[in-house]
Amino acid sequence: MEFAHVSVLLNECIDNLNIKADGIYADFTLGGGGHSYQIASRLTEGGHLYGVDQDADAIAAASKRLEDFKDRVTIIRDNYENAVRRLRELGVTGVDGILIDLGVSSWQLDDAARGFSYNNDAPLDMRMDQRQELTAREIVNEWPLEELYHIIRDYGEDGFARNIAKHICMEREKKPIETTLELDRIVHEAIPAKMRTRGGNPSKRTFQAIRIACNRELDVLSDSLDGMIDFLNPGGRLCIITFHSLEDRIVKSGFKRNENPCTCPPEFPVCVCGKISKGKVLSRKPILPSREELEANSRSASAKLRVFEKTGGSS
Repeated sequence: MEFAHVSVLLNECIDNLNIKADGIYADFTLGGGGHSYQIASRLTEGGHLYGVDQDADAIAAASKRLEDFKDRVTIIRDNYENAVRRLRELGVTGVDGILIDLGVSSWQLDDAARGFSYNNDAPLDMRMDQRQELTAREIVNEWPLEELYHIIRDYGEDGFARNIAKHICMEREKKPIETTLELDRIVHEAIPAKMRTRGGNPSKRTFQAIRIACNRELDVLSDSLDGMIDFLNPGGRLCIITFHSLEDRIVKSGFKRNENPCTCPPEFPVCVCGKISKGKVLSRKPILPSREELEANSRSASAKLRVFEKTGGSS
């Protein structure tokens, strides 16, 4: 199956990266290489792009797509939480722009074998990195009821989280829950019939929650954000595309904290904490897909782009 992923907010990302032909850039969620292709095509001698992804299929697809630019592109297989360290090991001291697209690729969703989707029957997997030991099957069958409840409530924002967790635990006492359709059935049975048709497939929230937990998605984002801003050169920009409120909240608050880190009480006439702003938020409101993009790609509907510029850039 060909690795396919429509690059969301492509033009908006390229515009906001403010690419310099001889600049150094990083795409920390390389995917199929759609965004990276556009970045690399704008670089000339002296410019370089570092692409990072933990998915082997994404690495293979992006390597092929970026073949024409191999003299100015370096591809690394790793989780982006390690990206800054990996680049420093290569002698990179800073970059002029970082892009992160937090969406699950169309290929990952549509490939039944990966176990991300409730639309096809497949083993419960959901790993972004196949080298990882933890799978969705282990979470569903071995994690305690309270832990299941908390991730479905917090990561899935599901009002029926308690009942869903109870049903999962009752079913796994009979036999292990092995496949996506088994889990889909259990979720449906845990939700009152009159509520099942509201807001799309009721399994969407539970599958999202388990995928986030399996891949530590929110922890990786929150733990990496400050370090990525620190790694920007003066005037460099960090562009992050989120797809649900949990991610967007982390990015919004993280950008705000780096713009205004002062912890002094508001009644203090001057700052005495000594914390200095690292830059400014360029997107006071998130940048959303255009009407044309929404019509062409319905999966872009929940996408939001936020942009931060490191101190030292032009106004």
